Formats: sequence, C-alpha cells, structure tokens
Amino acid sequence: MPSRTKADSVMARTLTVEPRSSQLIHKIKIKLHNAHFVLFGFVKRIFDFTMASIMLILLTPLFIIVTIAIKIDSPGPVLFRQERVGKHGRKFRICKFRSMVADNDMRDTSCEDRYTKIGKLLRRTSIDELPRLLNVLVGQMSFIGPRPWVPEYWNNMTPVERERARVRPGITGLAAAKGRNGLSVFEKIRYDLEYVTNYGLWQDVKVVVLTIKTVATGEEVDAGKSGIQDDIAALKAR
Repeated sequence: MPSRTKADSVMARTLTVEPRSSQLIHKIKIKLHNAHFVLFGFVKRIFDFTMASIMLILLTPLFIIVTIAIKIDSPGPVLFRQERVGKHGRKFRICKFRSMVADNDMRDTSCEDRYTKIGKLLRRTSIDELPRLLNVLVGQMSFIGPRPWVPEYWNNMTPVERERARVRPGITGLAAAKGRNGLSVFEKIRYDLEYVTNYGLWQDVKVVVLTIKTVATGEEVDAGKSGIQDDIAALKAR
C-alpha cells in the first residue's frame, strides 16, 4: 500500500511539474524570438541606412536626369508625396517620382490613372520608386517589408492584421514580389503576416530573389486606384 501511495504521489508530482516545465520552455522560446526580432531589426536598420546613403550618392546623376525629364514631359511637381502608415501605425509621407498627371485623383474611380509618357517608363522600370531611399534613410521605411498602405487600409484592419506593422514598411516585400496585383487584399495581408512571423535574413534573401524576377518581367508593383478602392471596400464589407 505504501508503495502505491508513493507511486501516486510521484505521478501527481510529474503531472504538476510537466505543465510548468512546458510553460518555462515556451517563455524561453518567446524571449529568444523577441531578442532575435529586435537584434535583426537593429542590424537591418544599420544596413538600410548605409545602403540608402551610398545609393543616393551614386544615383545622383540619374536623379538629375529623371527630374529634368519629368519637368519637360508635363507640368507639376517632380516628386509625388502621399500619406502612408508605417511601423506601429505611425503615419509618414512617401516620396516617389511623379509618374501621373498632376491632377490625378486616387479616389476618383470614374477614370483610370493617367500616366505621363515618361511616367510609364518610370513605372515599368521601377525608377519611380528610387526617391523612397529618402524614406529609408530617415528610418520611415526599409528596403524590404510590407507595402506602406494608405490610412484607409489601417483604419479597417483587425488587431491581428495590424501585426503586419510590427516592422518598417518596405520598398518591396513578400506580398508585393510574390503575389502581385492578382492577390486579394486578405492574401496580401496573409503574406505580410508570414513575413513578420519569419522575420530574418533568409526571408529577406527570398524577397530579393522574387523582386529581381518581378522587375525583370516588367510586372507592376502597385495596384491602380480602382484596385486600392476595391481592397478598402473588401475590408469594410466583411
């Protein structure tokens, strides 16, 4: 009988210890993951700042040529600036070379986007994205991350979907390079969350390879204004 009691007490002790042990291991894993997340983010920021600085210097002649071409091609500012949502939901203004006529209204879906002659070339070659290096330089964006969407997206996202903003938005990203504009807004968000979950060097290497393929085939990264409004309507309608 005593041996039975002893066995029962050992089993009870084991059942008590195992959950605590599992909880401890789980907490350690979470701390290691968070430490990796912060460390990689720090290293990535140094890389972003360094590369953006070098590229802005090297690309100065191209910037001058594009600036002159835009001014000759159509009236209006050289840069297109628009409010977007960045890391942790903070708003900032992106910089791009203007590729459309100056009075193009993103919210007017009665007509499609009106590109200028030089603008079509800039979009096809992704040269219009180069001024975003300024956003990278000041820490508002990264080279790789979720796309920086307009505030209407953020306003209609769930708390889980807003986890895509745990990292800086990127000039390119997993959803932008992999799915293109054939994806639904929910698929884009899923890819963004996948990127955040697997945040690390190999994930960024994967995005770079996919982006090179995308640029080589001349596919367009941004959806047109009708696509943007469709995405926002889908978020509101669920």
